[in-house]
Amino acid sequence: MNLKHALRVSHDSRVALVGAGGKTTTLFALARALEGSVILTNSAHLGRQQALLADRHFVIRTESEVDKIFTELGGGVILITGVEYESGRLISPGDEALRRIYEYADRLHLPVLVEADGSRMRPLKAPANHEPPIPEWINLVVVVCGLSGLGQPLDEATVFRSDLFAKLTGLEPGSPVTPSALITYLLHPQGGLKDIPSEARRAVLLNQWDECVPEYRAEILQHLKRLYSAYDAVLLGNVIRGGEQAVVAVHQPVAGIVLAAGESRRFGQPKQLLEWNGRPLIRVVVERALQADLSPVIVVVGATVEPIQAALADMPVEIIVNPRWQEGVATSVVCGIKALPEQVGAALFLLSDQPFVSVDLIRALVEKHARTLAPIVAPFVGERRANPVLFDRITFPALRQIRGDVGGRAVFDQYSVLALPWSDERILLDIDQPADWEQARKMKRRACRGE
Repeated sequence: MNLKHALRVSHDSRVALVGAGGKTTTLFALARALEGSVILTNSAHLGRQQALLADRHFVIRTESEVDKIFTELGGGVILITGVEYESGRLISPGDEALRRIYEYADRLHLPVLVEADGSRMRPLKAPANHEPPIPEWINLVVVVCGLSGLGQPLDEATVFRSDLFAKLTGLEPGSPVTPSALITYLLHPQGGLKDIPSEARRAVLLNQWDECVPEYRAEILQHLKRLYSAYDAVLLGNVIRGGEQAVVAVHQPVAGIVLAAGESRRFGQPKQLLEWNGRPLIRVVVERALQADLSPVIVVVGATVEPIQAALADMPVEIIVNPRWQEGVATSVVCGIKALPEQVGAALFLLSDQPFVSVDLIRALVEKHARTLAPIVAPFVGERRANPVLFDRITFPALRQIRGDVGGRAVFDQYSVLALPWSDERILLDIDQPADWEQARKMKRRACRGE
């Protein structure tokens, strides 16, 4: 996918790029992915040759010159820098000029992208005391890392300010740079997180993903949950290619919302508490959500509260009581969406009466979403749609508005649904009546016998 889609950038975005390993390439690739006029500028030095990538380049000496620029702006990618300094490097327009650029762009609803760091063409870097110079009005910071630095010696050929990187990560100078050390750097308040405005969204771009050896890629993927504690999104990319192939995947926290508020009227007793493999069915569903690394996992209850709370008492889940459960399943969907933390990128709705939904299916839905950021991802067995269904955060405002005895399908006509082909027909079974329960038990016995 392209960078605009992956970073969820709009024309009100104010983006700063810091770090190393493709930062300027990313700056211009993002600008090209946007439509209309895009303002680029720099709060750190920018190479003169790199400025040639812009459609128009304005060089200013004083902040008053910004006023003239915005009277003759034109379209396309517009770069505004300070004058050339020493060997082919362009200085920043200065703090006051940057503030004026931001104010003009704000009035005109134009995006502003800022090169806010320097790395001397190294794949990795650590910031000095004065770095990175991120303007306070920035609302998205992208920390870029070049994965070609992994496995290379920790020295100045690989890491700009390698002595500082060694201090932040605990690596010995000259030793190979490891994925674990890179993650440590990204999470350090004086490393990847340094000087990011408190209200800004944070993203990591792990660039040169396809050049990274498989064992390093596997180790990075194992550490993703650590990065979620500090960043809103982790992008795996090959930005040198630009265009629609710039980003391989976007990893964000995906929540699990288990809908368990119904009274099981047709069944005659709470389905959530039926025994499956020696455990209440609701517990089995929650266990699979947790094993698939959904976080947070929220269970919405209504008709049956205390027994479900008891069944889940020792599990790291949040239980939400829906006082309006009798008005229909939409009220439970709304309860779940409203309980989500701000940094969640998507939510997977699980039903409490589907014993055959596997960890593999949940993970496949999450991975499909990470590679596409599709608004809705659903499993299909042949031509039949099944549950669970994953909803990207772009759908959350619409989901908050649904009413009646209908779930997420109420917004299917507003967003495209991406199909995940799935061969296990058992996920089509919902346990609504005792006959369904008996069928599910027969299916389980046949599976145990290997039939």
